[in-house]
Amino acid sequence: MRVGLGGVVDRGAARASFEEFVRVRSAALGRTAYLLTGNRHDAEDLLQSALAQVALRWAAVDDAEAYVRRVLYTQAVSRWRALRRRPAETLGRPPARAASPGPDVELRVVLEQALRRLTPRQRAVLVLRYYEDRSEVDTAALLGCAVGTVKSQTRHALARLRALNPDLASLFDDHTHSGERTGGR
Repeated sequence: MRVGLGGVVDRGAARASFEEFVRVRSAALGRTAYLLTGNRHDAEDLLQSALAQVALRWAAVDDAEAYVRRVLYTQAVSRWRALRRRPAETLGRPPARAASPGPDVELRVVLEQALRRLTPRQRAVLVLRYYEDRSEVDTAALLGCAVGTVKSQTRHALARLRALNPDLASLFDDHTHSGERTGGR
């Protein structure tokens, strides 16, 4: 660590040093965290919390690799102990009637997939206009664009939906906002 005049830690240098360490060593430390947890998501959480803890003390750390690994180990053990203290989970009785995916669920999945294929702005316009039931003026204000842009993006997004799946476009075409037309000219 760089120490400036009067023994004061140069925070900019300490931060740069920490960021460089994280960039260079995260993959190896992530593998260690994975071995400690046995699951990728828990490993990512463990590594992130360990690095957050180390970041607070970075200026005082002499051997960064050893210190981070020690924090990983101690946090992993703490998690194991906490899980051991937690009462065992048991499954309750199944619901009276198991829910089967109906047409609404299937439609929702198809709609979600189609929305992912739109541009971010088109997706935002459709969500604001139809899901949140916003007016064209409100949508324009929220997106920081002109009302004409909202109208054209809506038109283009609906055309794209019609091309992807004609059944989806009918969901939007049937929907009106205070007498506004949304299905084109």
